[in-house]
Amino acid sequence: MRFLCVSDIHGHAAALARVLEDADAREFHQLIVCGDSLFPGPAPLETWKMLMDRHALCVQGLSDRALYEVDPVKLTATTPGEQARLQRLRDVQREVGELIIARLGKLPPTARLPLESGQELVVVHGSPLDPTEPMCSDMDDAELSALLGDDPADVVVCGASHVPFCRSIGDVRIISVGSVGESPAMGYAHATIIDASAMGISIEQFDVEL
Repeated sequence: MRFLCVSDIHGHAAALARVLEDADAREFHQLIVCGDSLFPGPAPLETWKMLMDRHALCVQGLSDRALYEVDPVKLTATTPGEQARLQRLRDVQREVGELIIARLGKLPPTARLPLESGQELVVVHGSPLDPTEPMCSDMDDAELSALLGDDPADVVVCGASHVPFCRSIGDVRIISVGSVGESPAMGYAHATIIDASAMGISIEQFDVEL
């Protein structure tokens, strides 16, 4: 099974389309999304439709939960930046509609997949210990180990930090897949293909020029 793993699309449908086009040429069987799919980018509804057309396995990110839980009417902005953020939240909620908002609210914070090798893969936005807390490339082994929690699975696939990296902490392999829509190196989207077989897994992390 070949998994295409992405995260932090943030409503940038054009960037997602470029990643899928590139990944189709590499071939994959299952699309996995580590959260933060729709907000605050320019095309949240198009992004959602693209993910559903591909039967994506999605977990809930912070912005996904915010779209479901936050009522902008009840919040007060104190700066122009906050005002713009709240207005964008209203706009995205209105554009995608109540049904999709409800589905975002029901997304699981983590998902576990058995692999052919007998190993287990866990998908999460932030970390196994806390789905809201990102695992970052500049953390040392002790910091990452603390975020693995008591039952992290053999392979952890995560987003949130917007920076792709791959590290092993003991027997656990951490694969942070970066960001499709808001990577620090703008002009590129990040993606990862995990090829899982009875012999084990191989990992290919790649950038797609936008």
